[in-house]
Amino acid sequence: MMLASIALLTFVTIQRLGELVLSRRNTAALLAKGARETGAEHYPYMVSLHAAWIGGLWLLASDRPVNLVWFGIFMLLQILRVWVLATLKERWTTRIIVLPEAPLVRSGPYRFIRHPNYAVVAGEIAVLPLAFGMPLYAAAFTILNALMLAIRIRAENAALKTAMILK
Repeated sequence: MMLASIALLTFVTIQRLGELVLSRRNTAALLAKGARETGAEHYPYMVSLHAAWIGGLWLLASDRPVNLVWFGIFMLLQILRVWVLATLKERWTTRIIVLPEAPLVRSGPYRFIRHPNYAVVAGEIAVLPLAFGMPLYAAAFTILNALMLAIRIRAENAALKTAMILK
């Protein structure tokens, strides 16, 4: 049981660290092309929230069994995550970076929902703790993430509107 939990937590941790590396690379490239960052003031809080989420899971869930139904749902979310990353390519970043005059991405999952990455992350924040049988943990971090996303999506939409991408 413990091996499955540790394997899953290791996967998520490596994934998140890899995404930070990818984000840093993409952010630097976008800024070099004249992009601008907005919402930087809330970014450390968002990173802290995600670090607390994964850190708390390591502390509380590493010896818990993994529920296969919730694990399956989590893996479906990973497919959606890859779809988002593949759609945005070099424009994907964990920060709000807007390249002025660049067209808004409207392909892939963006055909169906304006912020699919946030939907995936919200799902993961709820589903992974549920895979470990931790509904209160899932609820607490879902609420905290919803508060963060309210700030983040408002900032992102304003940045896109300012860049004349959203009408």
